[in-house]
Amino acid sequence: MAGHQLIDAHLAALARRLPADAVDELADGLNETWQHHLSVGLPPAAAARAAIAEFGTVPQIVAAFVAQSPGRRTARLLLATGPLVGGSWGASLLVGQVWAWPVPPFAAVAYGLLLIVVVATLLAAATSRHGYRRARLGCIAGAALAGLDLTMLAAVALLAPAVVAPMLLAVPASLTRIGITLLRLPRTNAT
Repeated sequence: MAGHQLIDAHLAALARRLPADAVDELADGLNETWQHHLSVGLPPAAAARAAIAEFGTVPQIVAAFVAQSPGRRTARLLLATGPLVGGSWGASLLVGQVWAWPVPPFAAVAYGLLLIVVVATLLAAATSRHGYRRARLGCIAGAALAGLDLTMLAAVALLAPAVVAPMLLAVPASLTRIGITLLRLPRTNAT
């Protein structure tokens, strides 16, 4: 910790709400700022208060980290592209007469329920303002959505009797979304 009880308390409060590596970086900067204020003649407590004031309150710092969270940003991207991809798949399934495909009803219901859970999780991550852990759910939901896209692509490849026109949009849209999601996941897991 930084060396003064006010700074230690500030960092402890941040540690309850942010990843350890982020708090470590903040601790270094906060300690340097505290040391700077000490070097210009402020007493330790005043220097600690000044350093904390420069860095911001715990809610301000957490809100800034949440706003830039890769999970939150990924969730927002996936939600923004969702209507296009979902609409193209909906049209593909209707035109392709999915009800005639050899898909067990429980599999279709399970897929639909999982899709609802994934979308709800993406919404929770995308709308998070004060919870970094909640924002990080975007990476989990993104991976799950990539799995759902892969499942749909496999179902079309294995079960569809013919390629229908809307699939010409749905397939590349899903592949693009999978690629973007997979490219974002390593950064998400690192922060």
